[in-house]
Amino acid sequence: MPEYLEHLDKTILLFINSLNSPLFDNIMWFISGTFSWIPLYAILLYYAIRNNKKSWWLVIIAVALAVTIADQVSVHLFKEVFKRYRPSHNIELKGMLHHVNNYRGGQYGFVSSHAANAFAIAGFFAFLFNSRNITLFLLLWAAIVSYSRVYLGVHYPSDIFCGAVLGLNVAFICYFIFMKMRWVVYSGSNSMLHPE
Repeated sequence: MPEYLEHLDKTILLFINSLNSPLFDNIMWFISGTFSWIPLYAILLYYAIRNNKKSWWLVIIAVALAVTIADQVSVHLFKEVFKRYRPSHNIELKGMLHHVNNYRGGQYGFVSSHAANAFAIAGFFAFLFNSRNITLFLLLWAAIVSYSRVYLGVHYPSDIFCGAVLGLNVAFICYFIFMKMRWVVYSGSNSMLHPE
């Protein structure tokens, strides 16, 4: 990474991390939690299944595929390849960061799996529902989840940005696969019902 971009990355990180308070520590800790958003996921799945009654099982497969791909690619093709230390493990930033509950995350942080997963989910459901308001809500939600990781001092902004790009690309691919699978399944069943 060019030196001026790396400097900007650290400057933004330190600024966001410095905006801490006991209240925001608790809020960001909750937002960053893996299980905090289960009710939202349940609501999204409920409406997705209700709106796709015939292909509800394809929705579940596509969502599971999006999360799995985003998570595994962020770890195995990025973190374990680039091996960029998280800010919380960067000795140059030792003593400069505010850590919530002494949380520092794993050793490597590029790209953010939280950002990749959140934007993969947000992107897939945004494509599926095709609603401006829902899309804005989901992207805002994914951005807030991602922001919490910078606030907690475990990711640089560039980790978040690249994770978000990865997640959105995965979302598009999985939505494309979903549409193809739905077409194959139902065009095939129609041809069996109405043979030439």
